[in-house]
Parts: sequence; C-alpha cells; structure tokens
Amino acid sequence: MNFNETILPWHAVQWAYLQETIKQDRIPQALIINGIVGLGKRQLAEQYATALLCENRGPNLLACGNCHSCLLLKANTHPDFISIEPETEEKALGIDIIRNLLPKLALKPQFEGVRVVLIHSAEQMSTASANAFLKCLEEPSERTVIVLVCANYRRLPATILSRCQHLAISKPTPSLGVAWLSSQGVQVDQTVLLHLAQGAPLLALSYAQEKLLATRNQCFGDWMKIAQRQIHPVVVAEQWQKLPLASLLQWLAGWVSDLIKSQYTHVEHYFDNQDLLKQLQMSSARLESKQLFTLYDKVLEAQKLLHTTLNKQLLLEVILLHWYDLNYRR
Repeated sequence: MNFNETILPWHAVQWAYLQETIKQDRIPQALIINGIVGLGKRQLAEQYATALLCENRGPNLLACGNCHSCLLLKANTHPDFISIEPETEEKALGIDIIRNLLPKLALKPQFEGVRVVLIHSAEQMSTASANAFLKCLEEPSERTVIVLVCANYRRLPATILSRCQHLAISKPTPSLGVAWLSSQGVQVDQTVLLHLAQGAPLLALSYAQEKLLATRNQCFGDWMKIAQRQIHPVVVAEQWQKLPLASLLQWLAGWVSDLIKSQYTHVEHYFDNQDLLKQLQMSSARLESKQLFTLYDKVLEAQKLLHTTLNKQLLLEVILLHWYDLNYRR
C-alpha cells in the first residue's frame, strides 16, 4: 500500500480532480484510471484509496499514515480495502478472482466510511470475468468505491466502460520527465531512457535501475546482424525468448516505426530511437515501405497476444524471419 506523501508532478491535475470528489462528497461509484505503463497509475490509485479510508487527512487530503485506519492499511488488514490483480503480467484476470470478490461486496462495509476496491490491470479480465464483474456495477454495493487501473481501457467491454467515470493520466513534457529522472539520481541518458519508455518516467527509471538500455542495445545489434545475414533469426529468437517479451516487442515496434518514418522525414524529434537514428536511416533507404508496414502489423499483432498463452520463441521467429527476408527481397 502506497503512503507516499508527495504527488508525482504529472499527477497534479488528476489529484486536484480526486480531491474535489472528496471535498464535495461526490465520490464515484466506479472509476477507471487509465494511462500507459510507467506513469504511476498504481501509486495514484493507492493514494486515492488511502485518502478515502483515512480518518485524519492532511491539508492536501493525502492519508495521514498514523490513524487507526492507516495502520490497518499498512498491516494489510483493513476490512474495507480490497486489492486484486492478475497472478502474473502474462495471465488474464481470471473468473475465480472475480467470483471470490462478489460475496465480499454483498456485505456492508465494517467501518462507517466507504469500502474501496482496487482492480489492477483491469483490462486483462477474461470475457467470463468481465461478465461476472458487470454485476458489481449493475447492482452497486452500499458505500463501495471501485477503482479500475488500466494500461489500455479500450480492451474493457463497452458495458463496463459506460458505467464508470474516466480519469486519464498523460505523459509529462520531456523537460519535466528529464527533471524528475535527475531528481531520482539518473544523471545520464535521461532523454534516451524516456524515449525508450515512451515518455513514462517511472518506466524510464526502472530501465535505468535494471540497466535495460544495455540489453536493448545488444538486441538492436542482433537485429542489425540479422539484416546483414551475420546471424540466423532462429538463433536470435532462441536467445531473446529468455528476455521480457513486452519490452522486446516495444523495442521492435519502435525500430520498425522509425524505419518507416525515415522514408518520409528526417526531422529528429519525430523518432523514438534518436540514439540509433543513423543506423536506422541507412537501413531504411534500401527497404520497401509496403513490407515495412507488413512487418509493423506483425509486431502489433504480437503485442495483442501478450496476455494469452503463446509460444514466445515461435512468435519471435515469425517477426525475425520476416525481417530477414525483407532485407533480401529483389
């Protein structure tokens, strides 16, 4: 549970809105907090949840961290707080998790205030889960606030979307993102890391801490060796299947996107991989646009399969073999 005493700088507008819902006693029955990975959706959702449950909020309406309710939250024993999420990033939010939630919501909150339910990665609900969860929205429980945290709310059924208020978290400006990374001790490659993280500062910070930039650069080297027929795609796919698939597909999408952009513009700020731009532009000059778009579609299709049962190596082989063939079409 997050008892962070400061609001992330790019959450200022969203927190102002959430403050007003508390001040005016217009707390939504169901709220979707949406934004790409790395913008701090979980932190904001938990700060709102703790504020709703706190008995002694501060002037900025953040939880005090010291009252009886806050101490229960810190001990993960608050009877009116429920948090659920998929077992892993790759798995769907299964029907059993939702079924276990329903009887809890049938009971009244134990304290006088509200009960808060956080559903993380809500877009990963299976069809059966979403249908079961819809009952919570159609027949709302007494004094219950449900917060769905999503990286892509469009994957939720329209029946759920239409019954929720929406709060979008936008990426900060590049200058704000760089300043925040510097304040966290990241002194080099801030701009590159932010581009790599699609402008999401928390993801960029984790990349810096995990030294993921070096891994990405190694993968790009393999990618270029495939284009030069110095290494076979199947060999690379076997090596890459041990790496985080979501990150790999994001990198691949960025490289192919920049290859396509290189055929239409040379304005640097349009590109996601500015540190690799020279190599990408050189490669792009000898490639067919139509085939690049086909490759880009394959990467996007692979991203849609992230939360399904799939063979990672075969999926990567399909993409890398297409890249291999694309470089040698006559």
